[in-house]
Amino acid sequence: MAETVQEPRAGVSDAQANRQAAAVTGKIGLAVMASRVLGMARDAFMIHLFGDESKKILSDCFNLAFKIPNLLRDLFAEGALSQAFVTTFVKKLQVDGEAAAWALANKIMTLAAVCMSVVSLLGMLIAPWIVDVILMASNASYGPEHREWIILFARIMYPFILIVSLAALVMGILNAKNVFGIPALASCFFNLGCIIGGGMIGWLIDPSWGFKSLIGISIGVLIGGLGQLVVQFPSLRKVGFRPKLDFQWKDSGVKKVLALMVPAVIAASAVQVNVIINAAFAASAEAGGVSALSYAFRLVQLPIGVFGVAIATISLPAMSRAVAQGVGPEFTSMLNRGLKMIAILVLPCAVGLGFLSLPLTRVVFPSTDLTNMTGGALQAYAMGLLFYSWMKVVQPAYYAIDKRWIPMLVSFGSIAVNFILNWYFIRVMGWGFRSLALTTSIVAVMNFSLLYGLLRLYTGYLASAALWNTLWRCMIAATAMGLLAWLANNSLLTPFADGAYFVRLILVIVTVAALAAVYFSLCYVLGVREARDCLGMIARKVPWLKNRFRW
Repeated sequence: MAETVQEPRAGVSDAQANRQAAAVTGKIGLAVMASRVLGMARDAFMIHLFGDESKKILSDCFNLAFKIPNLLRDLFAEGALSQAFVTTFVKKLQVDGEAAAWALANKIMTLAAVCMSVVSLLGMLIAPWIVDVILMASNASYGPEHREWIILFARIMYPFILIVSLAALVMGILNAKNVFGIPALASCFFNLGCIIGGGMIGWLIDPSWGFKSLIGISIGVLIGGLGQLVVQFPSLRKVGFRPKLDFQWKDSGVKKVLALMVPAVIAASAVQVNVIINAAFAASAEAGGVSALSYAFRLVQLPIGVFGVAIATISLPAMSRAVAQGVGPEFTSMLNRGLKMIAILVLPCAVGLGFLSLPLTRVVFPSTDLTNMTGGALQAYAMGLLFYSWMKVVQPAYYAIDKRWIPMLVSFGSIAVNFILNWYFIRVMGWGFRSLALTTSIVAVMNFSLLYGLLRLYTGYLASAALWNTLWRCMIAATAMGLLAWLANNSLLTPFADGAYFVRLILVIVTVAALAAVYFSLCYVLGVREARDCLGMIARKVPWLKNRFRW
């Protein structure tokens, strides 16, 4: 997976471009899938140890603590910093050459190391106040002892933001040089570090898996972060980059990255404010609610990561190159290709997760008190899955065309909508923590709709008719698939819900495979060009299919 992958090029036919995009997406998707599967294994590990009624509060304490450094990870490292750096780095490569780009990378990495070290130290100092803000809306189940444990876990994990910031910059450099495999696989080593390193240290500290064992799990987060960073070093050296300290920050490139980061950080902070708001409402709604939402979102992140993030990973550098000479048809083509590929691949995932949420949850997280809670949250998250995935492509498009303040302004509205809906659903309607996942879906729909509509104003033309032409065909196929999923759930999976785990696993795998075959077959029949190109690319690898159909 470490090889350089060629992204879709301008000047080729749509079919060739679709096949190129599918090939790159497939390779990145496989790497991301491995990471997401290991992420679910990490969650399954946590649920196995802390999923019973008597230990759900332990799991909630750890998840609340992890949200504190993890929100900064999304805020600085893998969000604003990565997008701002990749956009500027790619243009620097295009205009000034490789030497200037390497110099910029060293300046930014030095600046990030210094700033994130300060942020980590500051965070460790003010952790008690941050935890108090999170617990402000919680119920009495979180006592003084729980507060102290959450503060301790957060302080242990705070240096994670420094490590993952450097890892994100390395990933950005490799992606800009068309190396996608190892960066996508890097998260696998984070999850392995958490499971193996954290598990071993946790067991050594407290074999009974009480609160003290979570100290080891917290240390495992740091071990995993180091693994995510170090595993990319050989590829970094292979593309010619030699990291060194460079404190010459009075540079136009550095200023450009920081200028792009400011609105991106503000926009991302709105998302993280929503995360904290959801956690606070979940903590006050029901014991285990924080963990159930976290585990359900992990399942939703699988298709988002495999398809949404994979397509966005190749789209951002491509769109940045496309607008080097101005916004034009090439930019529109790149954007639409990404949106259509996501629609084709993510729409069936959303339908499948919606109709098969409980059987899937029972297979991934078998037989704990949190299983049913996680399944209910998963259904609500699935409603906004497509729009959440589309955001992965549309939001970076604003940075590529240098309209970085628009996502920030849109995000402000999401905070108000998120809080109002959470308050109404929890306090007025009394719907419980699952409604928080529903709110997340509603906000995703609202954000994408606003950003896509505004993007049309700035670019003049987005070829929306072409996107809709693909979407309505996919919706017909997804509707038929959803009906079959409902029938399978009621007539096949539910009767065996209490059967042997291996039987349930086989039934779920067969059902999912059959539904996927139905969906893509219908897409082929309905003339979805991208689906035909993807299927053709696969069929040409199978000798007995190669000459049987006109792909």
